[in-house]
Amino acid sequence: MENTKYAVGLDIGTTKIVAMIGRENDYGKIEILGIGKSKSLGVHRGVVNNITQTIQSIQQAVQEAESISGLKIDDCVVGIAGQHIRSLQHSDYITRPDSEEVISEADLDKLCNQVYKLVMLPGEEIIHVLPQEYKVDGQAEIKEPIGMYGGRLEANFHVVVGQVSSIRNIGRCVKSSGLDLAGITLEPLAAANAVLSQEEKEAGVALIDIGGGTTDLAIFKDGIIRHTAVIPFGGNVVTEDIKEGCSIIEKQAELLKIKFGSAWPGENKDNEIVSIPGLRGREPKEITLKNLSKIIHARVVEIVEQVYMEIKNYGHDDQKKKLIAGIVLTGGGSQLKHLKQLVEYITGMDTRIGYPNEHLAGDSDAEVASPVYATAVGLVMNAIQLEKKNGPKRIEAEQKPTIEEKEEQPTNNQEPQSTEPQEERKSFLEKWSEKLKDFLDNAE
Repeated sequence: MENTKYAVGLDIGTTKIVAMIGRENDYGKIEILGIGKSKSLGVHRGVVNNITQTIQSIQQAVQEAESISGLKIDDCVVGIAGQHIRSLQHSDYITRPDSEEVISEADLDKLCNQVYKLVMLPGEEIIHVLPQEYKVDGQAEIKEPIGMYGGRLEANFHVVVGQVSSIRNIGRCVKSSGLDLAGITLEPLAAANAVLSQEEKEAGVALIDIGGGTTDLAIFKDGIIRHTAVIPFGGNVVTEDIKEGCSIIEKQAELLKIKFGSAWPGENKDNEIVSIPGLRGREPKEITLKNLSKIIHARVVEIVEQVYMEIKNYGHDDQKKKLIAGIVLTGGGSQLKHLKQLVEYITGMDTRIGYPNEHLAGDSDAEVASPVYATAVGLVMNAIQLEKKNGPKRIEAEQKPTIEEKEEQPTNNQEPQSTEPQEERKSFLEKWSEKLKDFLDNAE
């Protein structure tokens, strides 16, 4: 196969770090070439709190992916989440000097750059500025104003904000692991790309990605992202509750949750008991499955209610904003038994489990199509999109660059010189990633 380009997604989660290598095949589907997974030790609720341990975990995952695929990883697209992420709605406008000229990309850039100048709380930085609808001279609901005439250009924006220090810490971990940062993507957006169809985004859908440390929410309507939120609870708090409630160690609590856990207590009979070996010669413990599912149920209800409150904040009750496609659950936490039924019961919305298999090649490993890897698959897709825009720059592991090629390649601190103007306008996130890359390069 001639197409030897490949792209890498790095999902730095609270419970696991996943490095995934993939490429696009001739049919536009994603082929996963290698996947590496390591236990995440230095991350708490999506935020790095131990740089050294996080670097070790990233290197371990990357080495595993490299050995499976036989390829060398140079750079990657990283997902960002964590409880410091918040979003807000903002409207802004510019008055154009000459209304006789048509609106160009420069006008849209000027309007977006104006939003980046918004004053944030100390230590916060704007990550994403996502335009929703435009208004030209009072004419509303315009999706693409380029080429129109008008004097006043207005837009509603979805602005995603995060903690500067948390973002830079992730950048520092990636660079210290020997990788370049090709881009940064908000994790709920990556997961949404992997598991949602365009029809669902048009109809209105809420994606709930239940991870170990956080639960991420992304709401789409009319094909546009409308609301994002990160709730600082995930599967780990459920495990913690089982550990406390049953007086057992964390490893046992996690296994209990996965093997016997259920979000619906009515499913278990009173006489169903599981025996857990005691520590170092102590008596084994007997736990009824009904009690286990009561513990899980109480915490899961709390998480689902918080997410539902965010969905209501978006305005789901309003007829125009109704989410017709309902809810899609993904992430490791979505595999809990009877969770789908519980979510439907609490919210009254249609619910399905989201598998990232829609964009994967038919012969993909069944393991990769698990909800656990939804974010990683989305990050690989994002990396492939970046690759297409920026042109090929990776080579197969076996092919070493010649001395002449090495001299031509830019060093880390230099941006590659573009000889021709880029046809596609860069997304706001790409521009922001470049700013972050410059910052990290200068900080060294």
